[in-house]
Amino acid sequence: MDAVRVALLREVLAGTEWLGATRRFAGTLRTSAVAHGGGLLLVGTREYEPWHLAAHLVDEAAWSGTPELTPTLVRHDARASDPAHLAVGLGRLAAARRGETLLVVAPGSDGPGPGPEAPLLERVYDARRAGATVLVLGTGEGELTEISHERLIVPRGAELDLDTVQHLVSAAAGENPLPSRRGRRRLRDRLSRLADALTAPPPPRW
Repeated sequence: MDAVRVALLREVLAGTEWLGATRRFAGTLRTSAVAHGGGLLLVGTREYEPWHLAAHLVDEAAWSGTPELTPTLVRHDARASDPAHLAVGLGRLAAARRGETLLVVAPGSDGPGPGPEAPLLERVYDARRAGATVLVLGTGEGELTEISHERLIVPRGAELDLDTVQHLVSAAAGENPLPSRRGRRRLRDRLSRLADALTAPPPPRW
C-alpha cells in the first residue's frame, strides 16, 4: 500500500477511532525503538509470519531516515541454512534484553482459551521479564495481550482487518518526526501532503 492509498484510507477513516489508535500504537513502537537505538524484534505465530509488516517497516525506516525501525524478523521454523535475514529463530527472544522492543503480531488469540502456542508465549514472557518492551497487535484478548506493555486489538468483524491495520501502523511509525528533527519535513510527510492535494476536490468556480 503506497502513500496515496494510505492517504485515501485515512480520509475514509476520518472520524473513526482507528486513526488515533494506530497512530498511538505506532508512536509507542517508534519511541521505544528510537529511544534505545534500535533492537526491534518482530514475530508472528507459527501459522502467521508478518512478512509484509517486516517489509513495510524496512521501507519506512529507509524513507524516514529512522534505521531503528528496521526489524529483525524472528521465525518459528528458521534454519541455519536460510539466508541470514530469515535464519533468526525463537531463541532470539530468549536472548532479548532491556532496551529492546518486541512486536508480536498474533491473529487468532481471541479471548480466553488457547492462544498462541506455548513456546511463543513463554519466550515473550521471558523477553518482558528481561526488560524488553512488548507490543502486541492481534485480533483478540488473551494471555499474550495481558503481558504486553501496549496492545492494539483488531476484533474479527471490525471495519478493518489485521493486514490493513498493519499498513496504517507501519506508515504512521515512519512519518512521525522525532523531536530533534522537528524543523524538517520527512519524505513520508511530504508524500502524504502531496496525496492529500492530489485527491482533494477542485475549488468551486464563482
